[in-house]
Amino acid sequence: METLTENQLSVYSFGNKKADGSRDMKNLLGGKGANLAEMSRIGIPVPPGFTITTEVCTQYNQDGKEAVIERIEPEVRDAITRIEETMGATFGDDENPLLISVRSGARVSMPGMMDTVLNLGLNDESIKGVIKMTGNDRFAWDSYRRFIQMYSSVVMGLKPESKDDLDPFEEIIDHLKDKRRIEHDTQFTVQDLQDLVYDFKDIVKKRTGKPFPSNPWDQLWGAILAVFDSWNGDRAIYYRKMHGYPEDWGTAVNVQAMVFGNMGEDSGTGVCFTRDAGTGENKFNGEYLINAQGEDVVAGVRTPQQITLLGSQRWAELAQVSEEERAENYPSLEELMPNIYKELFEYQNKLETHYQDMQDMEFTIQQGKLWILQTRNGKRTGAAMVKIAMDLLKEGLIDEKTALMRIEPNKLNELLHPIFDPDALAEAEVIAQGLPASPGAATGQIVFFADEANKYKNSILVRVETSPEDVEGMNVAKGIVTARGGMTSHAAVVARGIGKCCVSGAGALKINYKTRTLKVGDHEYHEGDWISINGSTGNILEGKVGTKEPELSGEFAELMKLSDGYAQMEVRTNADTPKDAEIARSFGAKGIGLTRTEHMFFEVDRIKAMREMILADTVKGRKQALKELLPMQRGDFEGIFRAMKGYPVTVRLLDPPLHEFVPHQLATQKELADDLHISLASVKSKVAELEEFNPMLGHRGCRLGNTYPEITEMQAQAILEAALNLKKEGIITKPEIMVPLVGTVEEFRQQKEIIDNTAQEVFKKRKDTVEYSVGTMIEVPRAALVADEIAEIADFFSFGTNDLTQMTFGYSRDDSGKFLPIYLEKGILKADPFEVLDQKGVGQLIELGTKRGRSTRPDLKVGICGEHGGEPSSVGFCQTVDMNYVSCSPYRVPIARVAAAQAAIAQK
Repeated sequence: METLTENQLSVYSFGNKKADGSRDMKNLLGGKGANLAEMSRIGIPVPPGFTITTEVCTQYNQDGKEAVIERIEPEVRDAITRIEETMGATFGDDENPLLISVRSGARVSMPGMMDTVLNLGLNDESIKGVIKMTGNDRFAWDSYRRFIQMYSSVVMGLKPESKDDLDPFEEIIDHLKDKRRIEHDTQFTVQDLQDLVYDFKDIVKKRTGKPFPSNPWDQLWGAILAVFDSWNGDRAIYYRKMHGYPEDWGTAVNVQAMVFGNMGEDSGTGVCFTRDAGTGENKFNGEYLINAQGEDVVAGVRTPQQITLLGSQRWAELAQVSEEERAENYPSLEELMPNIYKELFEYQNKLETHYQDMQDMEFTIQQGKLWILQTRNGKRTGAAMVKIAMDLLKEGLIDEKTALMRIEPNKLNELLHPIFDPDALAEAEVIAQGLPASPGAATGQIVFFADEANKYKNSILVRVETSPEDVEGMNVAKGIVTARGGMTSHAAVVARGIGKCCVSGAGALKINYKTRTLKVGDHEYHEGDWISINGSTGNILEGKVGTKEPELSGEFAELMKLSDGYAQMEVRTNADTPKDAEIARSFGAKGIGLTRTEHMFFEVDRIKAMREMILADTVKGRKQALKELLPMQRGDFEGIFRAMKGYPVTVRLLDPPLHEFVPHQLATQKELADDLHISLASVKSKVAELEEFNPMLGHRGCRLGNTYPEITEMQAQAILEAALNLKKEGIITKPEIMVPLVGTVEEFRQQKEIIDNTAQEVFKKRKDTVEYSVGTMIEVPRAALVADEIAEIADFFSFGTNDLTQMTFGYSRDDSGKFLPIYLEKGILKADPFEVLDQKGVGQLIELGTKRGRSTRPDLKVGICGEHGGEPSSVGFCQTVDMNYVSCSPYRVPIARVAAAQAAIAQK
């Protein structure tokens, strides 16, 4: 990113229906800043403020604090003056003080990952002015204690000393509640709040050795720099890695005039969504709290109430609250403040229409006046993403291409996971009920701390409430449960964003972190106990509950059909069994791009014959063993061809080195010697003979087929006989025989001759023929360089990018775990090349190989069959080199179908 130039603005103001920026400036102003500017422009009531650009963050990380303050201070002071003029108050004034908020704002939404400070500008003098202006002592002192708590945590680093400890400020609050025998913050008296301010300042001095800053300008610079620092905080770094966001984006800083939801019963705060972020249902929804500030809603400290009457009634049904009790104690905003609700409903409608997407909005009501603090394209589950895109298309708000480009292909993964079996659910015991915060099914063992989520293979993270520090554990866990918080709490929003099942606000749960126990009524559950959660209903269930495969229909099927209308590449699957082939076909695969035959030899009834073949000293002995394997291989291929009837199936001949099939344990070597009636010494000798220093580059692939041609003969015979058998049944097959690890044209030529000669023998014997083709896997860099020669006799190329990546980088995939994480952390590599195709290096070989191959055979069919075939950015690259198809694992087929459509749209 470029650094600031002399004439470039570093501060952009907004408010009072005017703005320096707009929605198109997200890279510079961050998503929040760009949307605040846009809302100001279209007449939405936004508290005035300004945005410090992401480029300043980059300069701060490069040049440090002093250089940045010197650079932007004149613009910041000028922007503060503009806020003062709009609000009729003065920053730092004792009589009529302007209070401000300082928030982060990256170009994409990163909920809770960076820092916020509210009520900035308060000190022992300015609080008198606030009391004088508002006539509300309680509000003033409540704001002051909140400010000290937030600022001390964010800017001064005052946090719990260990994960078992409470937040030091919450500890003081809980102690005062116990002393006063009260339950809620709203029950504190003015004197209580004054005591909290005194105690908070005291603990700051004791823990940090520094007094709490009283100068408002010192407070402001501290908060601005803390937000910049939070871009490189642990949770922000982890979140960026999780979503693949670049480190050099930086964050903007948004400074706004404070508006207050904690000024009494005519004030409040809330979060709302223009559509349901969990299901995609076209229903306005959200949560609010009276006499509170925004952090109270998202932090989950207080469980909020529903905005709409319908939402409130649904909540009451789940919470088993009667209609009378609901209406009296938990009324919706629609009932409590009908005029405010009507205004909010109009704004949400206006914003969704303007942005043509589901919006996530934050608002504050200050003494009967509504302010909108933020809007952004809302985080949503995979199911909601599909439904919203297809509904907006049907409603005419967006066109087909826009609907397709709105889909994040990887989020489709969420729809492909198993769901609870209804029969198993009917028998399961419900131990507690919460809110269905993020749909899905999850079964796992209880853990109470986010940093221990990987303690079990399948874990359920159970917390009183989650915080941004918990995001890594939330990502590791199979599901999340919280005792507090609503549908817009941190746990709910993050879970929906990362596709995790979540139940929030399960108030019946009594969680004890010290004893690591969970109590529900008379039942007690311990760490490691199994529970299941249903994120679609909010049920928490005892033990393990059975699951079944998902059924894909409705909007998902419509999306797939729409994708196929735009995609130019076909999507095949990598499948070694009929079951995998059937699953992939149900997901829309148009054939198999890779069947690995070696997996078929490891089954118990085959491994003995395979080992017998390997241990044989003569061609005759090997052929005898292969004769035993022939009907088994033929049966395998018949099952796969039947599952893929009418579609092409690419079968890769034996690839791994033979030493992988022989026993290496003494006991199994003895067993093999006895079975084959040979000496143990003979077995040991053969095992030692097959051992290789570098098996990846050793005696494998076409090298095996050329040194032991009888292996290629048997496999070709099994493939073609299987195809002929299915032809008799009236099933069309399209076998494609693929020779692996070719590096020279002669290697391929000799293998192809064996296959063609075997085919002629089979056809002559059976007095029938089938169409077949012979091609090669391009996975050795040399093969890409001589692709023009190979293509003269090859019918197709399939790029095996797993091995091609290994050989191009010189990285062993099996050993790369020792250094790749460090390379990614240090920025030596931007992404793991085994997960995301290296387009600069490996990609050049693919492009070169494709061009050279088609220079001698223009109709050459080209595909990819490595793990990259289901990774969206890699699929996009395959489109640019004009591949015919991509092939991926069965459960990634829908992802690849959408990615192929998006790649075709982007290329046009």
